[in-house]
Amino acid sequence: MHQFQPIPSELFEVNPFTKLADEWMMVVAGNREKTNALTASWGGFGVLWGKQVAYIFIRESRYTKEFIDREDYFSCCFFEPKYKAALQYFGTASGRKENKFQISHMNVNFRDEVPYIDEGNLLIPCRKLAAVPLREDCFWDPEILPKWYSGKEKGNFHTMYVGEVLDILAR
Repeated sequence: MHQFQPIPSELFEVNPFTKLADEWMMVVAGNREKTNALTASWGGFGVLWGKQVAYIFIRESRYTKEFIDREDYFSCCFFEPKYKAALQYFGTASGRKENKFQISHMNVNFRDEVPYIDEGNLLIPCRKLAAVPLREDCFWDPEILPKWYSGKEKGNFHTMYVGEVLDILAR
């Protein structure tokens, strides 16, 4: 187990455009009996309802969505570049079919009741505040549906989850 140190939110300096779009994150949800994770590049950080929040987007078809829907907590985990292959694997393999943690040699750990990947170097545990399903009639930009929700992804919309940031931890 690695030691994480808290970072005061006023000192948290991350470019969300590169951190999420280029480096990616793993979203981890579950409990001590069963946990799953997926790679995500859609989301952000900000203030909503008077709280510091993280927001993430998970497709309806993803196995990890079942864990996020069922549990009160999730985490956003970020990694050093040497873990890019593991992030690619977690973004393409399904935890329904295989034990992604065992195959990737990644380790689940817990901070209180919030699961995370121990190999990460930045951890943002969150308490779920809201789940907002996206629907076809939500989109104003006519390019979004054909680009992101057509072909095999037709109707496989995302749910936006908003989580209160409980801590910002780095190692």
